[in-house]
Amino acid sequence: MWAPFNSRMDWEIAQWAKMRGTGSTAFSDLLAIDGVHEALGLSYQNSDELHKIIDNDLPIQRPSFTRAEVVVAGEAFDLYKRDILECIRALYGSPEHAQYLCVAPERHYSDPDKTCRLYHDMHTGEWWWNTQKALEEQKPGATVVPVILSSDKTQITLFRNKSAYPVYLTIGNLPKEIRRKPSQQGQILLGYLPTTKLDHITNKASRRRTMANLFHACMSHLVSPLKTAGKEGTPMRSGDGVERRCHPILATYVADYPVLVTCAYYGDSPLCECPRDELGDYPCAYDYRNYHNAVQTIKLVGTDDWLGSCHRVNLKPVQHPFWEDLPYVDIFQCITPDVLHQLYQGVMKHLISWLTDICGANEIDARVRRLPLNHGIRHFHKGISTLSRVTGAEHKQICALLLGLIIDTPSISLHQSNKLISATRSLLDFLYLACYPVHSDNTLSSLEAALQDFHENKSIFITLGVREHFHFPKLHFLNHYIRAIQYYGTTDNYSTETTERLHIDFAKDAYRASNKKDEYVQMTKWLERREKIMHHSKYIEWRCSQPRDHRTLEDLQCPYEQKLTKYPTVKTITFSKLEDTGSKGYGAVKLQHALSIFIAQFRNPTLSAREVEEMSQFISLPFTSVPVWHQIKFVNPGLYGDMTLDVIKARPRQINSQNQVIRAAQFDTVLIQTTTNDPDKGYLNGMRVGRIRVIFSLPSKSVDRLFPANVSPPTHLAYVEWFSKFTRHPDPSSGMYRLKRQVMNNGTPSVSVVPVEMIKRSVHLFPKWGGTVPSEWTCENVLDICPNFLLNPFRDLHTYCNLL
Repeated sequence: MWAPFNSRMDWEIAQWAKMRGTGSTAFSDLLAIDGVHEALGLSYQNSDELHKIIDNDLPIQRPSFTRAEVVVAGEAFDLYKRDILECIRALYGSPEHAQYLCVAPERHYSDPDKTCRLYHDMHTGEWWWNTQKALEEQKPGATVVPVILSSDKTQITLFRNKSAYPVYLTIGNLPKEIRRKPSQQGQILLGYLPTTKLDHITNKASRRRTMANLFHACMSHLVSPLKTAGKEGTPMRSGDGVERRCHPILATYVADYPVLVTCAYYGDSPLCECPRDELGDYPCAYDYRNYHNAVQTIKLVGTDDWLGSCHRVNLKPVQHPFWEDLPYVDIFQCITPDVLHQLYQGVMKHLISWLTDICGANEIDARVRRLPLNHGIRHFHKGISTLSRVTGAEHKQICALLLGLIIDTPSISLHQSNKLISATRSLLDFLYLACYPVHSDNTLSSLEAALQDFHENKSIFITLGVREHFHFPKLHFLNHYIRAIQYYGTTDNYSTETTERLHIDFAKDAYRASNKKDEYVQMTKWLERREKIMHHSKYIEWRCSQPRDHRTLEDLQCPYEQKLTKYPTVKTITFSKLEDTGSKGYGAVKLQHALSIFIAQFRNPTLSAREVEEMSQFISLPFTSVPVWHQIKFVNPGLYGDMTLDVIKARPRQINSQNQVIRAAQFDTVLIQTTTNDPDKGYLNGMRVGRIRVIFSLPSKSVDRLFPANVSPPTHLAYVEWFSKFTRHPDPSSGMYRLKRQVMNNGTPSVSVVPVEMIKRSVHLFPKWGGTVPSEWTCENVLDICPNFLLNPFRDLHTYCNLL
């Protein structure tokens, strides 16, 4: 079963060498050590012999790379490519993906009356329906294969300015959960485009024009087989053995520079006819670009009227765009939203800059450093204003904090502050809604309302002097998100985040494996060998549950299951240390009293609060220490496998032998179900916010002495400091609920001991700054000192969906 390798060890070492090991030379040096080859019993003595086995004896699942020559402006360039039809056959015919393959469009609804449409994977969108209908009129019995192309130039070295221009291919028949995971092999590297800078062309305009022609000439080489196959169809066999007449048709093109693909001018909208000086207007009053007019104009190349016609339709004079003869394609419709580059590294990057200018960099950084710690919330201990080369992941982390940073902004009026908060909130709403993995007609209406709300309040940025206008393409593109979702499904079907991850495997690692000379020949061979090894290895079982036919928004509102370790973090801690308010203590100042009340109430649930208080005075705890856990994890195996969805921490500061702080104290705030939830009144009904100080259990030897034989106490308990109850409605400007620490008449915090089962998830609180942030506040003590807070709905997508 290990053939062509001699044994399991023979195979696994080969797999390690090509997937996890060091370079080929280092592997050969290892096997050359006297006795290693013999001790392991390998069928190969060095990397060359291993490569011969891989190249000659392992079956070919995907086509090999070939080199083509593309001539533009009298100069020849190398194009390394694969046959696109064979790549599509490899994806479509993969046995591992056969059970997930979608071969027909579907309409999904959230209600039995079919009044509210759902959108998630590509087969639930309108494009597949419209294309299927058009094909059936010409060629009945067709199976649509939506082709998804993506290209993005990337740096592969830091110092020599070396870059690669990979083009990736996948098909919409595969569910998006497979397409976006590199381990599932749902993406294929289709080719490497030339990365020449054409420095020999001194005229800048001529150089840009030649670069555009070079891109389209190379892409034409790659996609030319789709012209006949898309129109006439070609037989393809899926992994389950069923053969169909398939029509591979370009559905979407994912790119962070779409004007190059559509031949639009830089600064214009690649999709519609909106003039540059109206890009910031809402709603967009202009039609989408006319694809048929564009093709007719392009066909005039070589005539005297060609340049004039291109100017009239506002297109660059590219001689032969790759899409001009592709069947059933509208390139202006194919360009899809890009959450990474348009939102996180586009609009949100601008927003962060505007807010920093308004609030002041020093004030923003001071507030960032003092935000409470929480799972999933990055602590920028140096602030955010000095960050350089900020990644999309860092912008995502900043967005989770952004609204809390501008509360009580100094030096602006209350009216201006409210308008600034409303504008910021609406953009954050748009961002989080745009990231939904499932959309309905209702959520799309909310997406449109968020964009409208921003445009109604955006003038505040002009009033405060940080903007003169909003006429830039990335903001304008937000007008087209709803149409794209309705046509092609949710934005995670065509996100450049997937291709950014693929750059590591298909460009950066491949380049590092070469000797840096004539690298593309070596890179393509290295990739082919890796693909053979991956196909030969046992298929990695999908971590998440099998994709379902019907998706719902409740997936984001799923309940969490608690997961505590079998043994405590600390086997036993005394009450005195738990009640200590010093830097090494837990600060559970009323733990013994709260525990006595819990025991009294649990023994007699029908007693009133006054009777419980009286009874608790007669309870004597037969122990002085308890076992303590420092965290609770939350999972949902049915939907997310063994992925950790949330973590609650309750741990003191950790100090080393030199009295240096190596870990800050963290006592998280959580949502606790105190009464039965009424779903009609919202997710927060019956919930309260509390701060966890201690997670513990009662010593097993003392349980029988504290409770009757017929009463079984909870296994794990938590000591909680309460915040005020939720108001009926959130704050109108920020949309966040106001909270404050609840204290007793004597000024001490209101506390309780509750079963851990009542804790539903962690939440993050924004301090209400009240103006310039006090210097004595820190991320450790802000929850103790600050009197008022706001509940952060942007902690993550799950929190946002539940609190919306």
